[in-house]
Amino acid sequence: MMRRAFLLRLKPGALPEYKRHHDNVWPELVDEIRRSGIASITIFERDPDLFLFSEIHDPDAWDRLWHSEVHDRWGKVMEPLMEFGDDGIVKAVELHEIFHLSTEPGAE
Repeated sequence: MMRRAFLLRLKPGALPEYKRHHDNVWPELVDEIRRSGIASITIFERDPDLFLFSEIHDPDAWDRLWHSEVHDRWGKVMEPLMEFGDDGIVKAVELHEIFHLSTEPGAE
C-alpha cells in the first residue's frame, strides 16, 4: 500500500457546505474511488486549508479518479467551494512522505 497526501484550499466560508457534501458522498463516487485503486481517504481541515491523506494501491490511482466521469460531476459541485485549475481539477499541492512509523505487526 502506498500513501499520498495533498494540501487543498477552500474558498472563504465554504467549509460547512464542503462538509455537508462529504457527509453525503455519492455512492457512485465511492465506487469509482474503489475502482480507481484508492483504499482510503481521510481529510483534515484547518479552515481554509484541507489536508488529504490517502492510501492507494498504485501510483496512477488518483489520475484515474480525477479523469473519471463521476469525478467530473463531483468537481462541478465542488468548484464553487474550492480553488480549481484551468484543467478542471482541484488545485492540490502534493506532500512528500519523509517519515512513517507503524507499531502494528506486519505493517509497512
